[in-house]
Amino acid sequence: MSGQSKLLKLEELLREMGEVTVAYSGGVDSTFLLKVATDTLKAKCLGVLAVSPTFPSREYERAIITARSMGALIQVIYTYELEDDNFVRNPVNRCYFCKSELFDSIAKIAAEERFKNFIDGSNLDDLGDHRPGMKALKERNVRSPLQEAGLTKKEIRELSRDMGLPTWDKDALACLSSRFPYGERISRQKLEMVDEAENYLTDLGFRYIRARHKENSVKIEVDPEQVAMLMEAGTRAKVERYMKSIGYESVDIDPEGYRQGKLNDPLLKG
Repeated sequence: MSGQSKLLKLEELLREMGEVTVAYSGGVDSTFLLKVATDTLKAKCLGVLAVSPTFPSREYERAIITARSMGALIQVIYTYELEDDNFVRNPVNRCYFCKSELFDSIAKIAAEERFKNFIDGSNLDDLGDHRPGMKALKERNVRSPLQEAGLTKKEIRELSRDMGLPTWDKDALACLSSRFPYGERISRQKLEMVDEAENYLTDLGFRYIRARHKENSVKIEVDPEQVAMLMEAGTRAKVERYMKSIGYESVDIDPEGYRQGKLNDPLLKG
């Protein structure tokens, strides 16, 4: 089944729903879903952008601009996962508590605005990783029409490119809490350090950035093709100085570079 055929299936699913509330983050998948849902359902589609200390600060304005450029209806809300000690303790199912807070908050908007079908941008590839947040979706009857249509990340990127979406080649977007090893408590201060570190590396031109925080140290991942550039003596020294200026005592660079799901390697091997 081709990507175009799956797109037609997606549009059919959305028309059957009639009206939808989209969990929107500005990432590749949710932007594509919001675009297709807006084109298909017009004013019967509402995108909800949830902002909290776990959301990368550099993404907020981009997400708003992208939604407006698509003519999408959008509402911004704030979530408070840091008030839940189950989340702060950072267990292996941390994502479940984060998604529970997120989806409960968006569900209230869906009910108030009467866009009764609540959908998210999980794609077919998401079924292959450790994703405890999926349980929160199922408990709240959140549908994932990209999965239902059989769309993969690669196909979503290709279709996004064809539609002229600026997110078609966007880096993978993930909650900042994913930068911490399971078991290390998460705090606003630590999240701000990670956010500052990644913003700095973004400004230097790096992509696929992860600032992996562990106690007082940070391990930096970037696009594998850019590792050599980051390792250059002058660049490395500049990066290390900045990381120490925001509170890190030691700075390391991952020679492998970024690879999706790396945080979950110990779980999958076990």
